[in-house]
Amino acid sequence: MSNDRTRRPSDPWKNAEAAFKPKAPKVAAPAAARPAIPGAKEMVSLRLDRDVIEHYQSEGLGWQDRINAILREASGIDQAEGLRPDQLNSENDD
Repeated sequence: MSNDRTRRPSDPWKNAEAAFKPKAPKVAAPAAARPAIPGAKEMVSLRLDRDVIEHYQSEGLGWQDRINAILREASGIDQAEGLRPDQLNSENDD
């Protein structure tokens, strides 16, 4: 039997070098882009009580738009400068 043949088909030194070679840095994923269309709606998941959903659905199509309008009004997003809904009380009457 000849001692010329190697026991391993690959060089363990090269395998170790390849395993510990610094990897190229991962490119960070781009930030989520905002909708290109102004005023576009975004899909979200929202948990509401069943009776609230039934109430708005009973009024027919557009129930999600009605809930959106009520949330906008309650948050004061579309209001002109002035009092917010949580600031309304009898002390503010003119």
